Amino acid sequence: MAMKENSKRVLEYLKRVHGQNVTAADVAEALHIEKKSVEGSFTSAIQRKGLGVRVPAEIELEDGSHKQVKFLTLTDAGLNFDPDASEE
Repeated sequence: MAMKENSKRVLEYLKRVHGQNVTAADVAEALHIEKKSVEGSFTSAIQRKGLGVRVPAEIELEDGSHKQVKFLTLTDAGLNFDPDASEE
C-alpha cells in the first residue's frame, strides 16, 4: 500500500532532522500541518511498520518546570526507507 502524502512528508522531515529531538508539535509546525495529522501519520505509517519510535523524555520549560514529551525518531529501517520505491 502506498504511503500517503502527509506520511511521506513526516518521514522525509524526520530524515532531515535525524539526531535532533523533535516532537509531533515541532514536525507539525515545520510542515504546516495539524499535530493530529502528524501523530496519525507517525503511528499508522511509520511506527506500526517499525520505521520509527516515540522516545519518552522530560524537558525543562522556560519557567523551570518540567514536562513529559515524546520525541519522534526514525529507526535504521526508517532512515533507509524509500516510500516511493516500496509500492507494494
